Amino acid sequence: MVHQAHEHGDLFSRRCILVNGPVIVGAGPSGLAVGAGLQQQGVPFVIVDRADCIASLWQNKTYDRLTLHLPKKFCQLPFFPFPPNFPEYPSKYQFVDYLESYAKKFQINPRFNESVQSAKYDESCGSWRVRTVVDDSEVEYICRWLVVATGENAEKVVPEFEGLDEFPGRVMHACDYKSGKAFEGERVLVVGCGNSGMEVSLDLCHHNAFPSMVVRSSVHVLPRETSGKSTFELASSLMKWLPVKVVDKILLILARCSLGNLEKYGIKRPVMGPIELKNTHGKTPVLDIGALQKIKTGKIQIVPGIKKFSSTGVELVNGENLEIDSVILATGYCSNVPSWLKESDLFTREGMPKMPFPEGWKGKSGLYAVGFTRRGLSGASFDAIRVSQDIAKIWHQETKSQSNHYVTVSCDRRCK
Repeated sequence: MVHQAHEHGDLFSRRCILVNGPVIVGAGPSGLAVGAGLQQQGVPFVIVDRADCIASLWQNKTYDRLTLHLPKKFCQLPFFPFPPNFPEYPSKYQFVDYLESYAKKFQINPRFNESVQSAKYDESCGSWRVRTVVDDSEVEYICRWLVVATGENAEKVVPEFEGLDEFPGRVMHACDYKSGKAFEGERVLVVGCGNSGMEVSLDLCHHNAFPSMVVRSSVHVLPRETSGKSTFELASSLMKWLPVKVVDKILLILARCSLGNLEKYGIKRPVMGPIELKNTHGKTPVLDIGALQKIKTGKIQIVPGIKKFSSTGVELVNGENLEIDSVILATGYCSNVPSWLKESDLFTREGMPKMPFPEGWKGKSGLYAVGFTRRGLSGASFDAIRVSQDIAKIWHQETKSQSNHYVTVSCDRRCK
């Protein structure tokens, strides 16, 4: 036996593991939340992750000063609240500690350093075949259910820019940025004006660097708090009583009153309101934690889109040339599901559920998705509860009718 699985490694050239429950791909918050829900209901499972730790995006791909953007009550996972002594906006280190405690409480032990190469439903035996690589050897899991919990931020997005290979300075994605300390005194071009771009630019200011932030398209910027209350919480409360368009108008009025007219600084607002834009296109509004003040005082320069890079700097679309020392690409992330999941029913070619929230959590043949709602940790928790309950209901029905402890799989094609 391996974890909650049955192993036949001595029979076949590729090690095969028959799982008496679902395989969960991804040991981030989404995967942990599903695991906790299954554990609560007595359903065995296996979690695999390509990294060497839980929540590797949080642990290895975020900057030191990062804090949760929303109040902690909107970010806690099911069945386990944050410690009462945590601040309203926990740091990334506090959040990772919370996740470690979460995994320990629910006895979740992911299989680390296992990279999923492919997952395909086998009609002949009514099971998923999930093939992984670990230590240069292959493992194939055979399971009744597959939970995709790799999330919408699995891979960094790196756009192509003309002449970037000629630029002699440092170029890195925001996922590799830790602190502005290494950039003290440098002229840094930050490409992207989302939450990461804003906060990296702010952090650079705190370390006496000189950031210029590329604002190529329109963006909504909202205060993180309004009159001492979370703007997100206020919006959530209003959404219970008012249509989206009305709530958007209220948020924009509040933003104009507290932040002023941002167009004169080079930041244009989209035509569509912040909530409607988030729900329709998944574009998250920026919650300001201090970057705007630096923009207004000129500490952060706003510049338009990039035309091309050169050996001396960058030429912008307005013809202006900037001399810069380094480039940080705050250009976001994307799903990696299409690279390994061999199906087209639940996910689009971009690796997002075809059906919008709240309908995108369940596909055919025992396939589930968690962490793709574009609604952060609260959306992931919402889906995790539904997924774990749905699997548990079927699992208990099926195990009642089976005398064997393991799921019976009748399949002629063996691992070879």
